[in-house]
Amino acid sequence: MNRNSFDEASQPFISHLIELRDRLLKVVVFVIVVFLGLSVYANQIYSFLAGPLMKHMPKNSTMIAIDVASPFFTPFKLSLVVAIFISIPVILYHFWAFVAPGLYKRERRMILPLLIASTLLFFLGVAFAYFVVFPLIFSFLTAAAPEGVAVMTDITKYLDFVLTLFFAFGFCFEVPIFTIVLVWTGLVTPAALAEKRPYVIVGAFIIGMLLTPPDAISQTLLAVPMWMLFELGLLCSRLFVHKESNDYGYPDEAVLDRIEQEDK
Repeated sequence: MNRNSFDEASQPFISHLIELRDRLLKVVVFVIVVFLGLSVYANQIYSFLAGPLMKHMPKNSTMIAIDVASPFFTPFKLSLVVAIFISIPVILYHFWAFVAPGLYKRERRMILPLLIASTLLFFLGVAFAYFVVFPLIFSFLTAAAPEGVAVMTDITKYLDFVLTLFFAFGFCFEVPIFTIVLVWTGLVTPAALAEKRPYVIVGAFIIGMLLTPPDAISQTLLAVPMWMLFELGLLCSRLFVHKESNDYGYPDEAVLDRIEQEDK
């Protein structure tokens, strides 16, 4: 390969890198703009987040700040996290615009709905944690404090705790997406997944035990939705199995060839 042909071959790669850089810059600028807008209301946002705990704390009990700078930095840290959450649709749009030109038509028809559904499910998991799980968890934890122990939670520790639960519930609510992708890629069939249902149920309760505080209520509130979402993903995944398939549930070679011709 001579130098001219090498330069020509490198041009598409360089153009992709430039496009990726431009899209990353747009995402970062958008997140910064949203963060600056939210930073004005940083304390109010933190008060809203602390609402489920404050409602169940003993009378005349308050949250505390152990570190000197935490009253200032902790609300701003929360504002940055909220800014990233709000920016997720923009982030996904630029991700989709970057990868879509290199996908087949069938892949584009599949991936775009999955991106939208995964975003909605993640936010649904966060909302479920805030409005359903947090009141029950904090009611249990504050009531379980020994007599003579004042419940006074550090604001930074509280933020780390709730963010951990937010991401835990958000990612666990992605179970239908994982199930559909496994079937779509041909790694497993719906029938095979259905046979593994007992293991999935046990695994859901184990994950609930590891990701939530040590009480049966919060563990069940994570495990049962995971199980139900697995059933939903299993039901939806049957829609993506081609009718013309072999006895194992996978498309045969003729079907795969036809799909490739349709994608071109």
